[in-house]
Amino acid sequence: MVINSKISLQETLEIAKKEGETIGLVPTMGALHEGHLSLINFAYSQCDRVVVSIFVNPTQFNNTSDLEKYPRNVSKDTEFLKDHNPETIVFTPEVEEIYSDKVETEPFEFGNFVNFMEGEFRTGHFEGVGSVLKRLFDIVKPDKAFFGEKDYQQLMVVKKLVEITGQDVEIMGCPTSRNEFGLAQSSRNFRLNDAQLKEAELIHEALTKAKNRFSTNSIETIEKEIEQLFQSHPSFELEYFSIVNEKDLIPTKTKEPGEKHRAFIAAFLGEVRLIDNMALY
Repeated sequence: MVINSKISLQETLEIAKKEGETIGLVPTMGALHEGHLSLINFAYSQCDRVVVSIFVNPTQFNNTSDLEKYPRNVSKDTEFLKDHNPETIVFTPEVEEIYSDKVETEPFEFGNFVNFMEGEFRTGHFEGVGSVLKRLFDIVKPDKAFFGEKDYQQLMVVKKLVEITGQDVEIMGCPTSRNEFGLAQSSRNFRLNDAQLKEAELIHEALTKAKNRFSTNSIETIEKEIEQLFQSHPSFELEYFSIVNEKDLIPTKTKEPGEKHRAFIAAFLGEVRLIDNMALY
């Protein structure tokens, strides 16, 4: 079932809720792949009815070119869902349905952790994410919403958003879906050719190397090794590699007993920006 209108969606969901069904939401920007499918399948394990929103949110792109080049094919996406989960409700709103007549971000006090990594290199990105999700949660009123850990910093932002707004939705993080070589499934992968897809395995290789060496090497040593690894692959441009304390997602150079750490990476392969992360424990 494909629905474009928020009013029609709410009417459909109201019937389901009156029948005691729980509602799950999987927000996407389309270009659906196996990673999205894993989120949807997990949502079905937790909820009676699942809504997949397909909306390329203009307020979370700080790069106009990136917004223009973001892959869009709603008809292909809906066919993909129909083949795998035909009972899924697909919400495909126009910009006006989400933002009315004023497309702008809202200010949110997410905390210091958004000043690093994605927040540092994509100015306004998380405010855009918060702005659209606040609206989607208001429209769908899901019991649970599902997000992949590939965007781990974003996952923490969404949890903070719900804390700030007081919206009654449980945020569920789901493990990163990877291909057989470890590359994280991403809509941006569609912009890579076959040779680049092979090269992109370097990102997972770097994270795995950091994890394997974390217990025996200093954070500074690991960061230098990863930088050297990317310098030896000129097709890549490393934007950042950061090891953070998982409790606050702030980059650190020290290891404290009992604390958990996670490595984050962003790199350009040609014009395509790829991100990933990995727990180091």
